[in-house]
Amino acid sequence: MPQFHGLRTVGYKVADITKAKEWYSLALGIKPYFDEPFYVGFNVVGYELGLQPEDDPAERGAANVLAYWGVDDVKATYEQLIELGATPFEDPMDVGEGIVVAAVKDPWGNAFGMIYNPHFQSA
Repeated sequence: MPQFHGLRTVGYKVADITKAKEWYSLALGIKPYFDEPFYVGFNVVGYELGLQPEDDPAERGAANVLAYWGVDDVKATYEQLIELGATPFEDPMDVGEGIVVAAVKDPWGNAFGMIYNPHFQSA
């Protein structure tokens, strides 16, 4: 049986990797650690957010899988991403026991989730 070690990388396909790199640098407040025309990688506190050039545009609006990135203040982060050009996808909502989630679509149509979960501590 394989042993899983948890989330390592979330990848987003983008039509313009240069603009996406600039947008995510602002949104995350960090510069990429890996920056090549075929892949841009950001180390987000030990987890990777990767950008790849889009070969075949995916159907927009579909979000069958949604990764939630941990933040301290979901509402403030959500509003900041909207100011940077993201569009609302899931408004901030308290889902119980102090857990708050929200999601936006980045300028390339990728769903970008945020979560505050006081019960979860990463290793």
